[in-house]
Amino acid sequence: MKTKSTLLLLFTITIGFGQNEKDMKQFDSNFAHTVYFWLENPDSKEDCMAFEKSLQKFLDNSAYAKTKYIGKPPRASRDVVDGSFTYALIVTFESAEAQQNYQDEAPHKVFIEESSELWTKVVVYDSKGVN
Repeated sequence: MKTKSTLLLLFTITIGFGQNEKDMKQFDSNFAHTVYFWLENPDSKEDCMAFEKSLQKFLDNSAYAKTKYIGKPPRASRDVVDGSFTYALIVTFESAEAQQNYQDEAPHKVFIEESSELWTKVVVYDSKGVN
């Protein structure tokens, strides 16, 4: 009986305090990680599909990422808009430590292994909220 009570308590704590799907989609202004990728063959549907599949698998399995945004550049409407990249990724975290844990987690490393041959350039902008 004590084991069942302990398991029930642990389950309740996990459900109550763990990140749920809503939390994972909300922008956390504490730490933003913005990544731009330039694929070697941006017109290759096969390369784009492989990249998107690997990136989505990574994000679906990340224990730390809150916001999970994948984008492509729109047609530039102004001279100040840089639309030269192939994909953009915006991920937010509750802290710089959570972002470092994301860098070290297995899904991130698998993504790099699977996809690094597809890109020629990656630029990262990290920022902390001013509030």
